Amino acid sequence: MKEKYFCMILRIKIDCNGCYRKVKEALLNIRELESHIIEKRSSRVIVFGIFTPQDVAIKIRKKTNRRVEILEIQQLSPNYPENYQDQGYLMIATNDK
Repeated sequence: MKEKYFCMILRIKIDCNGCYRKVKEALLNIRELESHIIEKRSSRVIVFGIFTPQDVAIKIRKKTNRRVEILEIQQLSPNYPENYQDQGYLMIATNDK
């Protein structure tokens, strides 16, 4: 079975810097993930890559020993890196002030 490119938003409770470090190390050790964003204040993690969403959530749960909730899963187009700005999949707001 060919796996598809996904963007998945997870809720993982991140209380302290130790929890943040544990989640970060778990994400870095999962080969299927191309990139990730950890939002510490809102306890959300966004992961991108070619993977099976449920398998990645289970791996994160086992490695961090923390509860993992899948909030949203988006299947992105096969040529995602080239056209992500046209489709509006990734919206990152920056504050220059």
